[in-house]
Amino acid sequence: MERPRGWRDSLYRIIFESDTPSGRAFDIVLITAILLSVTIIILESLPEVREVYGGYFMAAEWFFTILFTIEYALRLMSAHRPIRYAFSFYGLVDLIAVAPTYLSALIPGAQYFLVVRMLRILRIFRVLKLVEYLNEAGTITRALRASRRKIEVFIVTVFTMVVILGSLMYLVEGPENGFTSIPLSIYWAIVTLTTVGYGDISPQTALGQGLAAIIMLLGYGIIAVPTGIVTNELARSERETRDVAAAVVTAPCPRCSFAPHDADARFCKACGERLEARMPPESRG
Repeated sequence: MERPRGWRDSLYRIIFESDTPSGRAFDIVLITAILLSVTIIILESLPEVREVYGGYFMAAEWFFTILFTIEYALRLMSAHRPIRYAFSFYGLVDLIAVAPTYLSALIPGAQYFLVVRMLRILRIFRVLKLVEYLNEAGTITRALRASRRKIEVFIVTVFTMVVILGSLMYLVEGPENGFTSIPLSIYWAIVTLTTVGYGDISPQTALGQGLAAIIMLLGYGIIAVPTGIVTNELARSERETRDVAAAVVTAPCPRCSFAPHDADARFCKACGERLEARMPPESRG
């Protein structure tokens, strides 16, 4: 089915595509608005700041809410399948970005203060809208997915270690020194192994302190393991991305917004929509 032409097609290119000057300008404006909105939400949680600038925060919040509402409406108007987009991940994020402000304004009464507060905190999810504009997110996702099994093995190994070390510390120190149970001792082992060191529990005997020193040294070596695994996969994913960068087109599918596609693709690999009209002339053959 052919996509409707005219102003909707132009609007689609501006809103959903980032490889044109107008699309890049739209993305920059929207990202700036998202960051400013989230910054205001964070500052509003400070009582001393809210007391002085509360009125300005409220006005700014409604400004951004109306702005994102207009953006959401334009996306629905320009999308080839509005219902499909409305129930997609980014469509739901767009809705969550504006709904809490309207809902909090419709719930009266001081007895509902906690509910209103919860709804207003949900506005922080606007930061999820940034994901749509981070091309590097795909590289990170692929790297994490490729290193998943190694990370799982690493976590199981660390869990086994903290159970053993925590149990040993429980035997060495005992309840008289604050290690009242094995779960509590395992908690101490996790805190020590990760080099967090809250200090709420500490060994008192020489043997316990020696065991704690060994655990601290192990912690420094263990921290480097997942970092090395993910870094290696990131480098590999980055190389693969560079190798295929010249062979793909970043314009999203007009039906489901999936991207990227192979340069010689005629149909969307996600939903089957025809793509030939969206491909650059040199890729149509």
